[in-house]
Amino acid sequence: MSWNPFNRLSASPKRTVISKTVEKDFERECTKLAQLDESTKKLYKDMRKCTEAVAALSKCESKLGQDLVSTCQGEDMLRNEAEAVGATTAKLEGFSQELNTNSQKTVIEPMKRFTNIFPQANSAIRKREQSLQEYSRQQLKVEKLQEKERTGPNIVKLEQGKKALSAAKDDFEVQNSTLMEEMPQFYDGRIDYFQPCFEALLKSQVAYHSNVYKVLCELASDLGADADPPPDHQYNADLQKQLSDMKALSIVLED
Repeated sequence: MSWNPFNRLSASPKRTVISKTVEKDFERECTKLAQLDESTKKLYKDMRKCTEAVAALSKCESKLGQDLVSTCQGEDMLRNEAEAVGATTAKLEGFSQELNTNSQKTVIEPMKRFTNIFPQANSAIRKREQSLQEYSRQQLKVEKLQEKERTGPNIVKLEQGKKALSAAKDDFEVQNSTLMEEMPQFYDGRIDYFQPCFEALLKSQVAYHSNVYKVLCELASDLGADADPPPDHQYNADLQKQLSDMKALSIVLED
């Protein structure tokens, strides 16, 4: 949602019947809400992107495990290791689904409900602006009547205008007072609303990464990876030798 609480209707009088301090205080609170609205929308979108990325990674890992099993068919030792990898990726996929489900419940859905409040706030702000315009018009109308000759009809119109002005003033002051009380309350309440959401998300992420670490350690143990790996230069040398031996096969064409 995009809204600008400072827009005035084209028919809005240039003069104002309220002090600059009152309007400045109101605009300050509106600005805070507008910034909160924008930040919440970004957080909502970014969290959705995170869950999509987690789902995409999980899908790739699962596909990799399946492809590895297919590649190692016919070789018992490699097939057993590939199947162990495949079983692990299946577990990882379950962890990812659980993480995304928790992210949806703890952050995405609460953020969506929170952003749905802003259109209501915007509607209240617009009503306040319309009330201010009516207040200004009635004030201008009374001032013009006061400048006219004090004839019977003009006096009647003036009294009617003063009553309309008083009603417009009361309506504006009620709306302005309500907004100036509730907007700061809503803004300050964001902490109490967001904090349990983020705490639940962090706990879910801790559980996810702990489970991932556990199953990967189990996989490493099953694959005999407990021993310290060779130094990088030794690993690269061994890999290069394997590659050279494969290139020496007659089925491999020279570039």
